[in-house]
Amino acid sequence: VQLVESGGGLVQPGGSLRLSCAASGFTFSSYAMSWYRQVPGKERELVAAITSAGGSTHLTDLAKGRFTISRDNDKNTVYLQMNSLKPEDTAVYYCYAQSDWYPSDYWGQGTQVTVSS
Repeated sequence: VQLVESGGGLVQPGGSLRLSCAASGFTFSSYAMSWYRQVPGKERELVAAITSAGGSTHLTDLAKGRFTISRDNDKNTVYLQMNSLKPEDTAVYYCYAQSDWYPSDYWGQGTQVTVSS
């Protein structure tokens, strides 16, 4: 099983990034997917989530109006489009998979996002 995030990097305030999380080794279309983020010394926090079929999404307050979560079940990939980035969005971003049917979940290794001028 693998969840591999990519797309992080350094961006200026107001800029955009698109994170991707490529999944393998499990039935991606049977898993709800989420993006979390974490900064040193703080707990990991939920950013956005999407149901297994992609029909419903949830954006937390920190993401509403700026971020969009989507998925492509043919490509086994979930995305996080981040616009209007702020310095406080600086964090390691993780994708998380949770089975619809079983007590099974997986974490990716994370990708660093740094928002700075």
